[in-house]
Amino acid sequence: MIDAASIDWGKMNGLIPAVVQDAETGRLLMLAFMNREALERTLETGKATFWSRTRNSLWCKGETSGNFLAVRSLHLDCDRDSVLVVAQPAGPTCHTGNTSCFVEDRQFVGPEFLGYLERVIARRRSEAPEGSYTAKLFRQGMAKIAKKVGEEAVEVVVSAGQERRNSIEETADLLYHLLVFLNQREIKLHDVMQELARRHLDS
Repeated sequence: MIDAASIDWGKMNGLIPAVVQDAETGRLLMLAFMNREALERTLETGKATFWSRTRNSLWCKGETSGNFLAVRSLHLDCDRDSVLVVAQPAGPTCHTGNTSCFVEDRQFVGPEFLGYLERVIARRRSEAPEGSYTAKLFRQGMAKIAKKVGEEAVEVVVSAGQERRNSIEETADLLYHLLVFLNQREIKLHDVMQELARRHLDS
């Protein structure tokens, strides 16, 4: 975490831009502003709190909607005049109902779609809609899910001698079934990413 004394508050008359990023998916959620009091309240409560330039007052994101931002970490930029807030959102961040104020829910940047797909798979498991292939896999249990992962892995290997498009399609099938497998094991994609990062940093 950071502290108020390490920040250059002078450039914007006591305010700094605060960019909020989803701790699990990496999606940029919103841009707001903090003053010293907002930062100190954020550090004290663990909930992202900002300074409203319109109302000229503090506001804790989620205080009316319940969609709080649980802060996981704070990071200053190199000039010490803006902050990245890495947080776990309790619901949609944008007042429009979208997850992000920047990008529509069905638009994705880079690998973000994997995080979205992970959430869709979790909903299929809990809601078990009729006719859903995903829900059917969960009803069949771990043995079937693990078997499908193995089958799709073999298909990826076989595609090495086929057209490029085949490898793309088979890899997509494998990634989907891996996400189903992880959900069944109660493992988040974020956990796997952290393990990969740990290995990289240790190497």
